[in-house]
Amino acid sequence: MNPTPILCLAGPTAAGKSASTLALAARWPIEIINVDSATIYREMNIGTAKPTPAEQAMVPQHLLDIRDPAESYSAAEFCTDATTLIDQTLARGRIPLLCGGTMMYYKALREGLNDLPQANPALRAELEAEAGQLGWPALHARLAEVDPVTAARLAPNDSQRIQRALEIWHLSGQPMSVLLQQQKSQNAGTAHHFITLSLEPSDRLALHRRIALRYQLMLEQGLMNEVERLYERGDLHPGLPSVRCVGYRQLWDYLDGKTDKAQAIEQAIAATRQLAKRQLTWLRAQPDRQVVDCLAPDAATQVLDAASGVWSTHYAGL
Repeated sequence: MNPTPILCLAGPTAAGKSASTLALAARWPIEIINVDSATIYREMNIGTAKPTPAEQAMVPQHLLDIRDPAESYSAAEFCTDATTLIDQTLARGRIPLLCGGTMMYYKALREGLNDLPQANPALRAELEAEAGQLGWPALHARLAEVDPVTAARLAPNDSQRIQRALEIWHLSGQPMSVLLQQQKSQNAGTAHHFITLSLEPSDRLALHRRIALRYQLMLEQGLMNEVERLYERGDLHPGLPSVRCVGYRQLWDYLDGKTDKAQAIEQAIAATRQLAKRQLTWLRAQPDRQVVDCLAPDAATQVLDAASGVWSTHYAGL
């Protein structure tokens, strides 16, 4: 039996993935499995470009609003949830479409996860406290002593990844870089064949302009108020993945008095551009992806044609 083709609609932030999914929903009986580490959070709607209630009413969407901002969500949890949702969607006689820009989730689903130690809350709290006293660059220097390969690819202030790498070294006694070279666990489902359809810009500067305009629109829609409500909860802090989301962390720093408002907005737009660059770097390393110019006037039509080519035989009766 041939594996089921599962289409992954990927692309950098502001590439127009939402418009393309709605075009697909008008043509095919799809259900969207969101591949996004930000839209999983409740109370975070504007800054994550979460589908509106009207858009959600047009097509079933999964993995939205599944966590409180005080909670975390791992790539392993995503793999389990996404695999279950794929099978359930197929069982309903509908077509699962994975859509989003969290490339780590795509990688984990397609390639499987390495057997790394589970998170240890007590150790993480200890590392967080040390970072509070010494600063993350000092912990980055410590990581360079025990795992120079991992440290070399991390920025000195990349708190989340430095913390995880040190946690793995403490728990396993081995560098994360060594463990990542070892045999991966069999988490990627062999019954499915994942095909990447990638929305990419023919003009990087044009995407940068789109990013800036979209962030300004988010501010007009009330993003600052959204961040203020999160800030005023009192139980959230910059160490959480939710607060570290691009576009949120910078406004959080403004509310903390670390920057002025204009600086925070400029930094948020710059951070979003950097995110898009990282997303594109990952995508362009995928040799089997099908590329659609996200800046083309007929981008949604091209996505429809590409999806039809993938689905026409396997889902011909739908």
